[in-house]
Amino acid sequence: MIPSRSSLSGWPLLGAIAIAVLAMTGLAIAAQADLVDGVHSAVRATARSSFALFLLAFTASAFAVLLPGTAGAALLRERRYLGLGFAFSHLVHAVLIYAYGRLAPEFWPGRSGLANLPGTIGYAFLLAMTITSFKPVARRMSATAWKRLHTAGMWVLAAVFALSYFKRIPMSPAYALPFALLTAAVAIRVLGKFAQANKRRQRDARAPTAALRSP
Repeated sequence: MIPSRSSLSGWPLLGAIAIAVLAMTGLAIAAQADLVDGVHSAVRATARSSFALFLLAFTASAFAVLLPGTAGAALLRERRYLGLGFAFSHLVHAVLIYAYGRLAPEFWPGRSGLANLPGTIGYAFLLAMTITSFKPVARRMSATAWKRLHTAGMWVLAAVFALSYFKRIPMSPAYALPFALLTAAVAIRVLGKFAQANKRRQRDARAPTAALRSP
């Protein structure tokens, strides 16, 4: 996945993700003769890049437990920057949706407030998670509150992605693939939590024995 030691880590990794997302957006728009079609194509492209980055951030801690070693540790180490990369990609996605709505006025009247509600909730959590990913803000929160926010936010975003893809499967069977990937990611995350809890129980069980053996 990600090398254990690489110059492309931390903030340079985030910068590379941002450049890649912007380049992809520009290419998607330029590839279409019509600007409206180009922006629509870029909306779909950034939806895919956001989903890919989300999956990496969502499963990072689980892979670190299930696949202990260089790759899992590196993925976990870069989770913050992958998450910020996801936030950047989804910000570009939101800007493109707004631009598409301006270029194609029929877009917004065709969507109800109820249809927009899951995405709005998802963006609200994403904004809160992004702001609290920076240390000056995170220090003002308790560790418990920070963890609860980010855990809840990841599950809310997973639910938003799941709903978005699932309801589109009748329109195109191709949407079954990202829905299946998300289902697999949820299973991996749950398995990772069970494995982590099992390791903690084993460690706690060994602790009294070690204490008895100590002089």
